[in-house]
Amino acid sequence: MPTLICDCNRTMPLQKNDLGTAIGEDITLHSTLCRRETGAFQSAIRSGQEVLVACTQERRLFSELAAQTEGAISPLRFVNIRETAGWSADAVRATPKIAALIAAARLPDFEPVATVAFQSSGRLLILGALDAAERAAALFGDGFDITLFATGPGNAGGMQERRYPVLAGRIESLQGWLGAFQLAWQSDNAISLDLCTRCNACVQACPEGAIGLDYQIDMAQCKAHRACVKACAVAGAIDFQRPSHLHGEQFDLVLDLRGAAASPTFNQHAPPQGYLRWDGNDLAALLALRDLVGEFEKPRFVDYDQKLCAHSRNGTVGCRACIDICSAEAISSDTKRQRVELNPHLCVGCGACSTVCPTGAMAFRTPGLAEQGLRLRTVLARYGAAGGRDPVLVLHSQVRGQALVDELGRAAQVGIAQGLPARCIPMPLWHSASTGLELWLSALCFGAAQIVIVVTAEDAPQYLDALQQQIDVVEALCVGLGYPAGAMQLLRCKTHTDLDVALQALERSPRAAMEVPARFATTPEKRSTLELALDHLLTQAPGMPTGRTAIELPALGAPLGDIVVNRERCTLCLSCVSACPAGALLDNPQLPQLRFIEKNCVQCGLCERTCPEDAITLHPRLSLLAERSQARVLNESAPYVCIRCHAPFGTLMAIEAMLGKLAGHAMFQGDALQRLKMCSDCRVIDLYSSSNESKVTDL
Repeated sequence: MPTLICDCNRTMPLQKNDLGTAIGEDITLHSTLCRRETGAFQSAIRSGQEVLVACTQERRLFSELAAQTEGAISPLRFVNIRETAGWSADAVRATPKIAALIAAARLPDFEPVATVAFQSSGRLLILGALDAAERAAALFGDGFDITLFATGPGNAGGMQERRYPVLAGRIESLQGWLGAFQLAWQSDNAISLDLCTRCNACVQACPEGAIGLDYQIDMAQCKAHRACVKACAVAGAIDFQRPSHLHGEQFDLVLDLRGAAASPTFNQHAPPQGYLRWDGNDLAALLALRDLVGEFEKPRFVDYDQKLCAHSRNGTVGCRACIDICSAEAISSDTKRQRVELNPHLCVGCGACSTVCPTGAMAFRTPGLAEQGLRLRTVLARYGAAGGRDPVLVLHSQVRGQALVDELGRAAQVGIAQGLPARCIPMPLWHSASTGLELWLSALCFGAAQIVIVVTAEDAPQYLDALQQQIDVVEALCVGLGYPAGAMQLLRCKTHTDLDVALQALERSPRAAMEVPARFATTPEKRSTLELALDHLLTQAPGMPTGRTAIELPALGAPLGDIVVNRERCTLCLSCVSACPAGALLDNPQLPQLRFIEKNCVQCGLCERTCPEDAITLHPRLSLLAERSQARVLNESAPYVCIRCHAPFGTLMAIEAMLGKLAGHAMFQGDALQRLKMCSDCRVIDLYSSSNESKVTDL
């Protein structure tokens, strides 16, 4: 793949020979590729090969030029090396980073995923004070079918001309998404807006001033003089005896002018597409809403596998991690079906659900774990091969996070910031919350010295908490295995200056990378990838205290651990075995035993909540013993023998516990209590024999 590199009018100190060696290609270094040297670009795109242009500033110009160039058949790729590497106080040492960024850009595109369809015909609902709603409606042109829902008259009278249908009343609910919003409201006012002519006679006649210019009556002020009824006698729009009705309509788009304090609707951090709460100032947001007419589709960001889900079993709820973190409220619990429900129309693709899911039942697919791992491994391998040392991965979102990186590069170019250090490799993600500890640990194994996650004001508070919890787990693992502290950091940045200060602080206290990088490939399965990373970390661990058998992990966010069983309480009823979604808890068909494979445990808590004797406690940790992957006995008991046929039919502990609880019950006295000591077959035989003996005695 030919790579076209430009030093942007010699503002980047690029070294042609060093850079060519680093990327494995004989290159020509350009200075005005987008201006005087466009001929070189046109020649390259006629080659028939895919072309990589190391410039995103002029992406549009190059794309248009390619479309106008006769014989151009080469697909185009772009990579930013200017703001990310060349514009920095550390740019002279950035050749390995540039090589790494180019290597990532050369990777094949991610596999396409299924899509979710939306259709909007432009039916727009505007909620708010009538005058403000009418002014907002005037900003939308042809192609919109606008309905107003008046929530008050506003600061001035509305337009007398009836330009739009007007609804009013008490909103019961508003839910849905682009193309499928459902509004339900009660028409509980005496004035019918369908009949009202806006003559204002009722406003003038009301002695209490209870009627506003939204033509609705404030019943808290109304004193039942009914002067308005007389004033409206001809039109007949006012009827205090009119019964309240529940109405419903569907809309494609919603513009809400009520403000967050006044509106209980869609107050989640990520509202559905097609809904905009507008303060009257952000015209860009309003223009974006205007563009949502037509047919649209978005990726189905997340796949859900119920078989792996640890949400609920046997009517008991265990893990709620995905539900609690979803900023779009796209995930809900369905305990009847023993699963969670993911609404793809509400999902905004943050990937946070897959980050906190301990089992991998929620799997982010844009891109998937295997593709993300390949990208990180490629970047780190190329960086090392080009002579780079101790790289720092800077993971950031592709929207606001990318903007901060670009702003920092431009600030460095004019001398008001240091810019990205040469060791810091920026890696854009669909969202900053879309990766978790299995990928971070893999990146450390691949050769990253540190990983920092840049979060901004666009990130929901629950994302920050979850990311920090997972970072704490990674730190506990690394430090426990003898690696230096500081493998992970969460950078909360409002401006590019915050990012600059944080990255320069990292430079003052560098952390060394692992000496022997891993060669494994990340898999699509979360737990498999996590185990591969843990195995490599254990193999390369620089030192642990002698005799250490486990690393204690934080109670929050740890997907690894043991369970502790109180043998005095446990009756070996094995309810926990049927509840375990990960196959960590097992019975023994041959003996009354409760067995456990620690490697499989995801610390979901279903066993703890299911246990009727409160005999189970979770213990987050990483076992360092070989038996972690083997079944070990947590509890066992002698079998209970039927007093009639002497066959084993239960455990001694369970039957004795049952006898102790039922001994004083009126229904279990005498023979009835003795039958509890029999197997099921003997119990039926004994009951039948006793019944026949009773009949003989009666005769």
